[in-house]
Amino acid sequence: MSATTPDPTGLRQEPGSGSTLPIDPYDGAAPVAPTGASLIHDPIARVVWRVGVPAVASNLLMIVFSVVDAFWVGRRLGAVALAAVTTSLFWIWLFISIAEMIGVGLTAVAARRHGEGRPEEAALAVGDALLYALGLGVAVAFAGTIALPALFASMHTPAEVTALGKIYLGTYLLGAPGIFCYFAVDAAFRARGDTRTPLLLLASSVAITLVLDPVLILGLAGAPKLGLVGAAIATVSVRGAACVAGAGLLIRRGMVRFSRFGPRALRALATISRIGAPTALTGVLFSLIYVIVTRTASQFGTPALAAMGLGFRVESWIYVIGVGFGAAAAAIVGQNLGAGDVGRAERAGWVTVAFATAPASLAAAAELLFPQQLAGFFTHERPLILETAHYLRIAALSQLCVGAEVVFEGAMGGAGDTVPPMVWSTSCTAARVPLASWSAARWGTGGLWTIIAATAALRGLGMAVLWRLGWWKRKRV
Repeated sequence: MSATTPDPTGLRQEPGSGSTLPIDPYDGAAPVAPTGASLIHDPIARVVWRVGVPAVASNLLMIVFSVVDAFWVGRRLGAVALAAVTTSLFWIWLFISIAEMIGVGLTAVAARRHGEGRPEEAALAVGDALLYALGLGVAVAFAGTIALPALFASMHTPAEVTALGKIYLGTYLLGAPGIFCYFAVDAAFRARGDTRTPLLLLASSVAITLVLDPVLILGLAGAPKLGLVGAAIATVSVRGAACVAGAGLLIRRGMVRFSRFGPRALRALATISRIGAPTALTGVLFSLIYVIVTRTASQFGTPALAAMGLGFRVESWIYVIGVGFGAAAAAIVGQNLGAGDVGRAERAGWVTVAFATAPASLAAAAELLFPQQLAGFFTHERPLILETAHYLRIAALSQLCVGAEVVFEGAMGGAGDTVPPMVWSTSCTAARVPLASWSAARWGTGGLWTIIAATAALRGLGMAVLWRLGWWKRKRV
């Protein structure tokens, strides 16, 4: 777990020595890290804290909004509406996974360019990625809207859940272009090591939408009572507003440049897609697999469907902490590889996992000791509280592996090595399909929840092994 890990390239390098990584030539000169580039010079723990904490805070703001949204839906609109949101989330994850292709690919490319001392090239990549995200978001919104009936039919959800779910998801899709562009905006800042600006953007937009959510759902202050439509509008407005403001800041700071579309832009988009596509495919397959798992859960009725959604809501706190530190790891690893310091990049991965695992330990204890209280925050329906508590007790210990899964996946993404994490993560998740059906048939929802927890733990342990093997050190970006 330290700098003594064997280098699979066979060329051991000390921090600060010449790079052994294949990199793009730039005017015939070796890349030079920009002066004052703290991600490649300051102590690793300090860098992880400074870059990671704002990234975590940004993600937690999204969870705060998500929790409040679930509170209003569950408390005021009932279990059927909550189940409709839950089943919609599996398809939303699929759409978001496509957007993550751009975020992951741009982070790897722009961070490497910043580490090489080529900020102009990074700015061009950001401009290409923004236009790419806009076009892809429009395409997803159009295709998803047409496919709405088929999306819910594939999950065999009850008729009342399907009706509400189509309304919620259809409204959400209208905001897809803004959401996709936000991923590019966010990646542009984080690749440079700036996680504070995304935090400020989200803090402002979330503060507005926390007020907007109950107003639109319940029809307060003279607004129309929109129910689930209001919840979806408030949700997409969070990242939509942050996207517009963030793009303006990128332009003002000279961090984005738009050029005529041509061979250079095509090469940039091809690189972004090549790096980000495996991560996107992982998320797409994860969502599709969960659609099948949802069919297993639906056999046990609406409480089981809603409990699975509430369980994810509770677990999401730890997951997004990992995602925040994973974003930090991607930038730190990418910039240090660009500067030629492979050993420091490797150590940064382990240190970042330690930061992410500490809060996961507290979450595991809370899920074991207070599961009914956690579930009761979202609903007052006793059957749903009991089933959600059942889920949380079983899933608690798997939380200890979430940090390793998400951080190492982000770190390898920052290195441009996204295929091995995709293969491992997808294999573990795919195993849920036969195992969940088999286990649920014998032990009911307890068997289903156990398979979900066990495969989640395996994903984290496997990511740690992949990081230790060090194949990511040989990737060219």
